[in-house]
Amino acid sequence: MHSHAHDGSHPGQAHSHGLDLRATGILGFAVIATLVLVLIELSAGYAAHSMALVSDAVHNLTDVPTLVISWLAMRWSLRPPNAEKTFGYHRAGILAAFSNAMVLGLAAFMVIGGSISRLRSPVEVGTRLMLWVSILALVINGGITLAVHSGRRDLNVRTVWLHNLGDALSNVGIIVGALLIRWTGAGAIDAIIGIAIGLMVLWSAQGILRESGHILLEGLPRGMHLENVAATILRVHGVQEVHDIHVWTLGTDVHSLSCHVRIPDMHLDECEKILGKIREALAHDFQITHATVQFERAGLPIQGLYMPAPAEHGKK
Repeated sequence: MHSHAHDGSHPGQAHSHGLDLRATGILGFAVIATLVLVLIELSAGYAAHSMALVSDAVHNLTDVPTLVISWLAMRWSLRPPNAEKTFGYHRAGILAAFSNAMVLGLAAFMVIGGSISRLRSPVEVGTRLMLWVSILALVINGGITLAVHSGRRDLNVRTVWLHNLGDALSNVGIIVGALLIRWTGAGAIDAIIGIAIGLMVLWSAQGILRESGHILLEGLPRGMHLENVAATILRVHGVQEVHDIHVWTLGTDVHSLSCHVRIPDMHLDECEKILGKIREALAHDFQITHATVQFERAGLPIQGLYMPAPAEHGKK
């Protein structure tokens, strides 16, 4: 007996029913506010000869992909799959993150190089403009952090919350640096802060690049182990073997699975009960919302190469 069973749900369907319109509006505003802040910091950094402000502008720019992905994930989760996009639009945000991460990595190297050059050839820094713009940046980043604080249990929102909290802390560092330059006249402090923030940008960019690349290559979701997924399926009564397990991420927190499951010869109604229990276990243990299971009769000879190898009861 070979039967192909689908879970009947679609990625993002559950999310669409619980869509938080208030959080969506906040994220949309955060994208605009962050872009405006980047433009202000770049202009002020050029006018005040402050590498710290330029570095922080690039640092704030690293938040834009995260904000846009989170906003798109909420907005696009309302769009049902169609004949061309059978899985919906979840990957668009991942592609944007991958592209932006490469651009931001190059920008970080430019900022670090400029800061090192500034250390060799110091210039007078306009600390007054540097101070006021960094205070404005602190207000914007701190405001976004507080606005999304209540919704941080959602992974999308939590990512935004953490990023903007880090930005607010870097703004505090620039404020302290501006005051130290005013009091001591040591312009090298600005370049040192610029290098530190540039390194933070580089770290953020490589993290986004690594994670988005992993998703685009259909990698196993982070923190998930294939043997644990197999063990969960095998715990369902009636399942004797599972093989050809593939788990991947479609988009933010939307996981899919396909596998072959061997069960005794039984009526179709019993198969449906086993399928329901498998779906429930996968959703509970691994948040896998889209599962495709192919049933096979136990006892059939093994044909072809199984990747990964079959997992059976009693085997570790």
